[in-house]
Amino acid sequence: MSLTSVELTTAARGRFDHAEAKFRKAALIGALMAGDAITITASFVIAYAVRFFTDLPIFAEGAMQPEFYTLLIALLVPGWIGIFALHGLYQPTSLFNGTHEYNQIFNAASKGMIFVIFLTFLIPEIVIARGWLVISWVLSFTLPILWRFGFRRVVYRLRKQGHLRERILVIGATDEGRAIVEQLLAEHRSGAQIIGFLDDRLPVGSEVIAGKARVLGTTRDFAKLVEQYQIETIVIADTNLIRERLINIDGAMDLLNRLEVRLAPGLFDLLTIGVQVREQGAVPLLRLNKTRITGLHAIGKTIIDRVGALIGLIVFSPLFLLIAIAIKLDSPGPIVYRRRVIGVGYREFDAFKFRTMYVDGDQRLTPEQRAELEEHGKLRDDPRITRVGKLLRRASIDELPQLFNVLCGQMSLVGPRMITAGEMRHFGRWQHNLLTVRPGLTGLWQISGRSNLGYADRVRLDMYYIRNYSIWLDLLIIVRTIPALLNGEGAY
Repeated sequence: MSLTSVELTTAARGRFDHAEAKFRKAALIGALMAGDAITITASFVIAYAVRFFTDLPIFAEGAMQPEFYTLLIALLVPGWIGIFALHGLYQPTSLFNGTHEYNQIFNAASKGMIFVIFLTFLIPEIVIARGWLVISWVLSFTLPILWRFGFRRVVYRLRKQGHLRERILVIGATDEGRAIVEQLLAEHRSGAQIIGFLDDRLPVGSEVIAGKARVLGTTRDFAKLVEQYQIETIVIADTNLIRERLINIDGAMDLLNRLEVRLAPGLFDLLTIGVQVREQGAVPLLRLNKTRITGLHAIGKTIIDRVGALIGLIVFSPLFLLIAIAIKLDSPGPIVYRRRVIGVGYREFDAFKFRTMYVDGDQRLTPEQRAELEEHGKLRDDPRITRVGKLLRRASIDELPQLFNVLCGQMSLVGPRMITAGEMRHFGRWQHNLLTVRPGLTGLWQISGRSNLGYADRVRLDMYYIRNYSIWLDLLIIVRTIPALLNGEGAY
């Protein structure tokens, strides 16, 4: 297929108006900023009403001073918006993509309130009720987070319908390039519109991803393709093409300077581990982290895991006793099954779970069932499962004993799905990334279909979690796990 026919095929998708796209993005940021201003104002006003009109015993008597607080709020609202802007909360490239946005809102609101408190120390004449300060601080990050959560749902829906998309050209139809595009296409909320690939090795028109993305041209066609398809973002999946050929084409580097450029180096899969730039003898080098979650994030996750596991064991201890009795009465064998799995750094450990299978379960399998089990790791109608086991799996409480693993530091409340040594082959080049994070009692796989997911989907979800980890993401997954368990979809 010639370049002209490929261009005509893509052009049929509809003409792209660059000015209109810029206007839509500006309007989106404006709406976001207006919503933030309203929710921040509401935070301060609600805090005033709670502090001065509820007569709660925790508050000491104090003057209401409505004029003072009106002036204070009028000054603080634009100040909060300014702090939000400094934290990149109005940068188009960092919006609506992950829970990092919520973390930045918390940091911005906390810094703003620290500044207000510091100001009261510098100017003793400014007296602000402590109750108002505390309530304002909590609401000034809670309400904007809730507002942005709702606004994000609207943006995701629009992206799914084909709006608010970012037109992307991928340089290099390499394995890394294919992996990136497949993940972007699988996640409609990303807002990525993959226009095609630029590559010097494959013939023009070659389908890199069947029916979804093809080679539009070579490096010589770069400027023409950018203009033809009004490209907004370049993803570089093959740095050799940049160094060897594209850099020598007139106008190419100027275009790269004007476009949004994102780099996917040859060691793309190692980026899941996380890197730090370190200088050695004035030479900047990338240092790979042995674990993905480090520093304060690691401390916070450990605290949440240990405290959560301890509380869970105490709360569920009566249920544990009832389940143990039911298992013993249903079929002979141990109450707890030890599954040998792989943890951080390829260290093996026994993951505890209530026994849900007959002791001679493997002998009950047909050859066809054995083949299906080998391929998918699960059987929809598994003859090995006991009557009580079916109930435990349906309610997803057979893995509750893994709270002991969490308490011992072998697992986490939220993380990738645990795997055995035999399942490692399904994760291919990603397996070393998977083992930089402790496996989780729940995770994205738990709220996205559970056993209905194949290995490819599990890999994609696990890699997304590892790359985008935050405390906020963990809390979101925990909250969404509850309805997923009650729904029971994919539990067998």
